[in-house]
This record gives sequence, structure tokens and C-alpha cells, in this order.
Amino acid sequence: MYTIILSTLTGVIFARSALGSNITPQMRKGGHDETPAERAAAKVDNTRFARYTLTVLAGIVILLAIFRVVIHSVRYIRTLTCLNNDTQRYFRMPNLAYGAVKQHLLYAPLFRRRHLRELHFGWFHMGYVPSRFQSLFLATVIIMNVTLSVAGIEWNGTRAAALSHLRNRTGTLSVINMIPLVVLAGRNNPLISLLSISFDNFNLVHRWFGRIVVLQALAHSVAEVINVVDQGKWKTMRYLFQNDEMYWTGLVATVACVAIVLLASSALRHAFYETFLHLHIALVVFSLIFLWKHLENTVPQKYLLIVILLWAAERFIRFATLVYRSVGRGGSEAELELLPGDACRVTLKMARPWVFRPGQYAFITVPSVGLWTSHPFSIAWSDNSAEEKNLDSEKGYQITPDDILSTSQEKTNMSLIIRRRAGFTDKLFEKAERSPSGITTVSVLVEGPYGGHASLQSYGTVMIFAGGVGITHQVPFVRDLVAGYASGTLAARKVVLVWVIQSPEHLEWIRPWMTTILAMDKRRDILRIQLFVTRPRSTKEIHSPSATVQMFPGKPNVDTLIEMEAENQIGAMGVSVCGTGGLSDDVRAAVRRRQGIRNIDFLEQGFTW
Repeated sequence: MYTIILSTLTGVIFARSALGSNITPQMRKGGHDETPAERAAAKVDNTRFARYTLTVLAGIVILLAIFRVVIHSVRYIRTLTCLNNDTQRYFRMPNLAYGAVKQHLLYAPLFRRRHLRELHFGWFHMGYVPSRFQSLFLATVIIMNVTLSVAGIEWNGTRAAALSHLRNRTGTLSVINMIPLVVLAGRNNPLISLLSISFDNFNLVHRWFGRIVVLQALAHSVAEVINVVDQGKWKTMRYLFQNDEMYWTGLVATVACVAIVLLASSALRHAFYETFLHLHIALVVFSLIFLWKHLENTVPQKYLLIVILLWAAERFIRFATLVYRSVGRGGSEAELELLPGDACRVTLKMARPWVFRPGQYAFITVPSVGLWTSHPFSIAWSDNSAEEKNLDSEKGYQITPDDILSTSQEKTNMSLIIRRRAGFTDKLFEKAERSPSGITTVSVLVEGPYGGHASLQSYGTVMIFAGGVGITHQVPFVRDLVAGYASGTLAARKVVLVWVIQSPEHLEWIRPWMTTILAMDKRRDILRIQLFVTRPRSTKEIHSPSATVQMFPGKPNVDTLIEMEAENQIGAMGVSVCGTGGLSDDVRAAVRRRQGIRNIDFLEQGFTW
């Protein structure tokens, strides 16, 4: 398909020299000889509507920022209030109005309960159903763009004039919408930290802005084609495409944009992610180059310059971050260690590490596996030299809260767990397998950190759900909460970790880290761990080491578990989940059912792009 597209574009471009260029000025204007007054009015009109688009989007950002400031302020005050309050009764009771908003809008799937469970058609991945709030936002953006595309056009005038104005309007709006399109695509999108909204959510909106841009570009092209054909039939259109630079560069840019959207379909994106990513970047550059030529000496070219500068700046920041974290001081390397259950523990030793926060992730590139591939992985653990100093061979880890919460630059090693899948992870696993000891060291490039904006410290009761390798996102929160409780720096008084695994051998993934947590001061006073093994080989594998660490066969009844904790909850309750789509949807449904009864918040982490 790619060969056909490129061959067609090449044929169109080089055919320009094979034909004459006897094109009248009227043909270049789309067959409608506009008066200077009409052109000036249309120019002002399009600029005004372009500003409307940016103003509305800026207004939405401001409203969300105000909402986040209020939420963060409430949580901060709640944390301070509950530092020496073990009952926290005031914060158990919900705000009924806000509870209704959470139940029916913020936490609600579009239909019934399905949100992060993937939609499949046979072997094809069809994507995810947006939440109700996401759908409302997307509908608002779509309706706004449709309205602005057609408002103010003299539909009662001549057909040629109406098509000419529609062409200019949709073309301008298509370029304007590229600004949010590029901003939302960036890993360094400033709105992520400003609004505490995950990259995953912004990526969803980015894809929809891409569809809007392409639809407006197609409307722009179709309006022009109809107008020209009305005046000079298809022969005129053929001459224009083959001889006029504005037309053939516009054609190339439009075809490239359409190809981007088609290749970004969920089925192709998930089946051939690395191929999609490389083609995506190449087609973006290709379309921007030809679009720049198409818009030469026009007002929209100024908007396109903003798009190009934003895209280039974000790429530069990513490259600079990767170089800073990975180059110099001996470079960065990773120790790969095979684990049971087709998993691999990766310990990163970076040239310039950062001070770790729970919830952070990084993009990892292993040049010996694939130089042009980078994938996101949650950071599961960060080692501190103070931890090594406090290691006692007889008593295990003797770690104080100050050691855990220290923000010193002594932190050097960060670890993550990678589950074997297709592509990059499979090649990485095979590389570790080739080592006789199952442990090998490779050079690595690290880009990060990203994320880490969520906090569970203001909740008196915290339930943390993890499914499979999703435990890597949750372990740092458990460590942070236990350490904070011991030092009296947060509101948490009860923490329950629920981990769903297929086999007991998966416990090896986090055994050294969990040993550290279980040895922490006052851990028994706050932390309970419930392990659910869905595919035990025998009942002998199911045994509970203690009253605070219990193991059960089968899948958990999420609703029952949350109800048990909600009945005796202390203060506000935070429920976090990172795991399969089915587990996330079950937890979401259970939290929604209790809105208006208890003060319960829902926090979800997923990588759905």
C-alpha cells in the first residue's frame, strides 16, 4: 500500500514537467473571481474563527486548571488536618454533589461498565471505549469545529462563493487544530503536570484532533475540486494538479495526512507498533514540508510555523533528556535478570539519575536490541546507598523512614519488571536467555522521568489493586505510604494491597523489594497484603505466611473487598488500580456504586496507546 501511495505521489510531482502551464488566473482562484472586498472579508472572518477555536480550547484548559487547584488544595488541607487524627471521621462523609459528578461523569464509562477492557473483532484490536467525560469533551470539540467550519458563510449566495469561503475556512481551521494536535502528542506536554492528567488521556484526545484535522483538510480539498470542476470540468483540475505548485503540494500533504490517520487505526497500531511509529514520524515530517510549500505567503503559514516550532522543540527536549540521562560518566547500563513467569528484572544504572517519585515511568532503548525503538515502563524500585549501609546479614533490612523519604542524590539504581511479549520485550528476553547465568549487562538509553503526579498521601484508607506486572506501578506507592506512616507525614492509617497473579512463581518478580517493605518500621500497623492466585497448580501452593500477608485461590471479588474496607474506612478512601482492563473496570464499577455513601476517590493507571 505504501508503495502505491508513494508511486502515485511521485507520478503527480514529475508529471508537472510533461505538460504546459496555460492556467488562467481565474483557474488558480478556484473558478470564482472574488472581488478584493470579498477576499479581505473572508481573510478577517477566517482569522476570527481561528481565534475562536484557540480561545475555547484555552478556556477549557483554564477551567480544568481551576478544578485541579481546588482538588489539590482540598487534599493538601486534608493531609495537614489528619497528621495527628487517627479517626478522621469528618472526611469519611462524602460531598453529595461532587459524589454525583464523580459517579455519573468523571468515573463513568460511556456505556454500562466497559472502559479499559479492549474491544476485539476476532484477532483485531479495536481500541477502547472512552469514558463519559472524555466523550463529552470530544463531542464538544467536534461540534465546535463543525459549527466554526460552516458559520458565517453566505450559503444563500452563489455556489462558487460559498464553496470558496468553505475551502478557506476549513483549510485555516485544519492548520489551527494542528497546534493542539502537536501539543497533546508530546511526552513533555506541559498540560500533563499542570492539570494532573495522564499522557494516556491526552494521547486519546490527540488521535481525535488528528481525525478532525484530516476531515477539515478533506473538506478543504473537496470544496476546491467541486468549485474548479464547476467552472472548467475535470480537465482544468488535471492541469492544476500537474502544473500549479499550490495544488500538487496540497494534494501530497493531504494524502500523507490521510495515510497517517489510516495507519494509526487501533488494529494496525497494536499489531505493528514499531513500524507504525516510524512511518508515523516520517509521514508527519513529509506532510509538514509539503504543507509549508502549499501555504506559502498565506496567513495560515504563520500558524503552521507555530506547529513546526512546537513539534521540533518537543523532539529536541526528548533528545536532550535522553542524552543527559544516558551519556557521559561512563554511560548508562542495564542489568537483565531472568525471572520465572516469562519476566525480566531490569536494573538501570544511569549516568545521571533523578530523585524518584511513585508513579513515574521512563522510555527505555536498548541499542543492541533495537536502536530506533523506545518503550515505556513503570519504575518499580529505586535503590539508595543508605539502604545498602543499613543491610544487616542477620536481621535483613533495617531501614528508617528518613532513609526511605530522603531526597538526596545518592539514589543511583532504578529497577523495573518487563513481561515477555512480542517485539522488543521478546528480543530483550532472548538476550538475557543467551547468558548461562540468566544475567547479562547491556548499554541502555533512558528518557525520563515522566508521570509521578498522583499522590495517595491525603487518604486515611488506601486500597491498591494490581494485576500481573501492574504491580510495578503500585509497589512504590506502598513503600511511600508505609514510610510516611512511620514518620507521621501523611494521613494514611490503613493500606491494603490486592495483587492478582496467575502463579505463585510471579511472587519472585518483587520478592527483594517486598522483603524490604515488610521489614520497615510500623509496617504491621498499617499494611495488609492479599494475594489472589488465579491458576495455582495445586492447593499446596496456596498458603498465608501471616495474618497481614494472605494468599487465596481464584479471582478476587472486587466489590466485596472494597465494601469490607469501606464499612470500616478511616477518613477519605483512595482506590488505585493498575492491571488488566477487566480488573480496572471492576474496580471502577465498585467505586462508582459507593459514591454518595462514602468519600471514595478512584485513581487509574493504564498504557493504552
